[in-house]
Amino acid sequence: MTPDCQTWRPAGGNHPDGNALRTALNLAAAGVPVLPLREGKVPFGNCPACAGGACGGRPNMKNAGPCRCPAPCHAWAAATTDPQVITSLAWAPAWREAVCVGYHPGGVGLTVVDLDNAAAVAWARETLPPTRTVPTTRGQHWIYRGAMTSHNAVRSGVDVKSLMSYARWLGPGSGTMTDSPPVVRALAVKEETTPARGEVVSSLSTRATWDRTVATGCRHTERYVRAGLERGLTKVRSLIESGAGSQAFGVARFLAAQHANCPGPCGLEAIGAEIVAAAVSVGVPEAYARRAVANGLETASERAA
Repeated sequence: MTPDCQTWRPAGGNHPDGNALRTALNLAAAGVPVLPLREGKVPFGNCPACAGGACGGRPNMKNAGPCRCPAPCHAWAAATTDPQVITSLAWAPAWREAVCVGYHPGGVGLTVVDLDNAAAVAWARETLPPTRTVPTTRGQHWIYRGAMTSHNAVRSGVDVKSLMSYARWLGPGSGTMTDSPPVVRALAVKEETTPARGEVVSSLSTRATWDRTVATGCRHTERYVRAGLERGLTKVRSLIESGAGSQAFGVARFLAAQHANCPGPCGLEAIGAEIVAAAVSVGVPEAYARRAVANGLETASERAA
C-alpha cells in the first residue's frame, strides 16, 4: 500500500520528546513497517539463534526461510506494523536502547533517494523531479511513490533505499510526494553477479596487493590491516548470487574509515584494488565494482572530514 499525504503524516509527527516506541506505534498505525535502530542508526544484531543465518532467515527475505524468532532480528526484514510485536517482551530490550526508528520503504511502496551531502542535494535539484523531502543530518531524503530494488553508491553520496532496505524516520517532510520517475529507476544499475556459463565478465589487468610498502604512514600494524581486509574480502566473495557490489561498497567504506586518523599514506588504493578483484571474482562487472569501491572510499573520507 502506497501512503497518501495524510497517511504519511502519523499523529504526533516525529515526537520531539524522543520516545522512539511511541513514534513507531504511530507509524505502524499509519501502515508503515518499523524497527528499532541502535546507536549509529543501525539495526540491532541478530540473537544467537539467528546468527550466521542459522535460523534460515525471515520468510519475507530474498531467500525465504523458517525463522519465527520473536526478536527484532534480520534488520529491515523485522520491520512490522503489528503493535503486538512492536510492544512485545522480545522487542522491549531493543526499545530501551533504541536511539531512533527505522522503517522499510519498500514495504509501504516507497523509494527513498538518500542524499548524503550538500553536493548530492545540489545534483538532485538539478536532475530529479521534485517530490517530498526530509532533512537529514548531512543532506536530505527524497521520497517517491513506488518500490524498486535498493542500491548503495549509485553515485557519490547517493543511495537508493526501497526493497530489502531500511531508512531512518526523520519526520514526514514537506512537499508533494510524486511517482518514482524513470530517472530515479535508472540510478539503479543492474548488478550482474552471476556470469553466464563460459563467459568472463571482466578481467583485471593488474592486481595490487596491500602491504606495508604501500602504507608507510599507516598507524596500524600489517597484521591488523590484513585481518580486517581478509574479513571484508570473504564477505564479498560469499555473495555469489547477488549483492556483492553493494557489499564491496560497504567494505571499502568501513575499511577506509579505520584510517581516518592515520598520518598517511595508508595504501587505500591497494586495499580498494583487492576489494574490486574480490567482487569481480564472483561476477560483478569491473566498471560497477570499481565505481562502488571508489564511492565507498570517498564516502568514508567525506564523513571523516
